[in-house]
Amino acid sequence: MIVSFSPRCNPSPEKIFMSQRLSISQLGHPSLRLKAQPILDSADPKLQDLINNLMITAADAKGVGIAAPQVAQSLRLFIVASRPSDRYPHAPTLAPTAMINPRLMGHSPESQKDWEGCLSVPGWRGLVPRYHAIAVEYQDRGGKLQQQEFTGFVARIFQHELDHLDGKIFLDRLESECDLYSEQDYQHLIHG
Repeated sequence: MIVSFSPRCNPSPEKIFMSQRLSISQLGHPSLRLKAQPILDSADPKLQDLINNLMITAADAKGVGIAAPQVAQSLRLFIVASRPSDRYPHAPTLAPTAMINPRLMGHSPESQKDWEGCLSVPGWRGLVPRYHAIAVEYQDRGGKLQQQEFTGFVARIFQHELDHLDGKIFLDRLESECDLYSEQDYQHLIHG
């Protein structure tokens, strides 16, 4: 639960320029299996710096999302940054958005299997079942409560990143080992 809020929403261009790419924890790192801690002060300058660094790290790695535990920070924070890329050519565009203390408030009854990869599990893709439509709640980087509904790919990103905050990775969601593919096999299936 958020204890304090701040009107601070956007970093200055100088702050973004000073942001740095962080090292992404790989499968086996203990931070990936911990339940992340709630953020109590969204105005904390260190948190704001972490948000900027996560945005840079996701962009540099061509990821569509990244969670704080993936950079060894056990905090309930992730970035959703959907955009078309080599990894996800059909992804919709959504400006990088920081989501603090996110929660899944509701979901559609149906789920769908679709492809997922993870910056912390390079070289592998899986067919992962996720809810198609979700209702969510989170605080933005200024501490303001946001409620939104997401569908399709963006709903998938949110659920994937939320799992990171609970110590889970996409491999935990596979229904069968037959749903796991190497990146090379995935590329061959997708591009022929």
